[in-house]
Amino acid sequence: MFEEVVFMRRCLFPKGANKDDDNKCKLLRAILLLSFLLIIAMNIGCGKNEAKVVEEKVMNVKVWTAEQKSLKPYVEAIGTLKPYEEVIVSSEVDGIVRNLKVNEGSPVSKGMVLVELNDTDYRHEVSRDEAVLRQAEASLANVKVEYERKEALYKEELVTRQQFDDVSARLAVARGDLDRAKANLSLAREKLAKTRICSPLQGMVREKRLTAGDYVRNGSPLLWIVRADPIKLSFTVPEKDVGKLKAGQDVQFRVDAFPDREFKGRISTIYPSLEEKTRTLQAEALVPNNDGRLKPGLFAKVTLFTGVARDIVLVPVTAILYEDSRTKVFVVDGDKAKERSVKIGSKQGEYVEISEGLQKGETVVVAGQNNLAEGVKISVAR
Repeated sequence: MFEEVVFMRRCLFPKGANKDDDNKCKLLRAILLLSFLLIIAMNIGCGKNEAKVVEEKVMNVKVWTAEQKSLKPYVEAIGTLKPYEEVIVSSEVDGIVRNLKVNEGSPVSKGMVLVELNDTDYRHEVSRDEAVLRQAEASLANVKVEYERKEALYKEELVTRQQFDDVSARLAVARGDLDRAKANLSLAREKLAKTRICSPLQGMVREKRLTAGDYVRNGSPLLWIVRADPIKLSFTVPEKDVGKLKAGQDVQFRVDAFPDREFKGRISTIYPSLEEKTRTLQAEALVPNNDGRLKPGLFAKVTLFTGVARDIVLVPVTAILYEDSRTKVFVVDGDKAKERSVKIGSKQGEYVEISEGLQKGETVVVAGQNNLAEGVKISVAR
């Protein structure tokens, strides 16, 4: 063993070696070089195998089968519910509130008495004007009798022209006094009637601004009344969808207060001009509200149908990838992922319409596609 070690040392450090030893050393060095090359080749081969494994890595994905449905085209919007009518009831005369017959939330009918004011002064004024009217009627009656007598005498030239003119003037004054008395009495009675403040419409009391015993003046706001049947749905649509609006179109909407219920209405008003800042057009729809469930102020998610039903291909929104101005999806081709450029249409809730680039029945990747590339091997998660 010692001799072999010495020999290898001589081969590696050949100083003083003889000819036989030199031949043996050359053979040993050739063997060592060959072994070194074999080791390098084996390492390179292993590296290639490892690279090949990386290229064949399998990506786990979830898929969806593109389906075709017959749906109506529509526009989505956000709206607000508003009263069909609303009015602030005010007092037309001064007075102290004697009786308040309603509170917030009270239903009211048209013509119903809401507030009664103290009417003592107004009743006295009516009585006084009635007395003045009776006096004016009596005065007119006396003047008429005198006028008729003077008229007969004047025709027989038994009284002068001056006397006849005097009685004619007093008759005109008496008639004027009677008309003025009638007008004053009518005004007094109207003021008396206005001490009973009535509802101008059917609805509910939204807000009251007085209590019994308050002194109110002419023009003082007292009650806020709203009519919510039918209720008004106000919403806006963007400029690009303005041409799709028509009076009488059906509208569907949901509110957070009743998430499982869908409400329907019909467009009644389309405003004549767009809002310059938002570039949107406002429209209104009337919605039946017999049970009073819908309340003014609720937000609504509006769906406006703009045409007849047509067949469209749908995929989940999560399947869509955006690359600059390009829209694409990945479809399953055997065990490989294939990139496909598509053109999308309208959004249908959690799904989106594919107008070009995909057919019904094709399998689309809906999860894990962010890590995919053309031709990558995939495994469909179950």
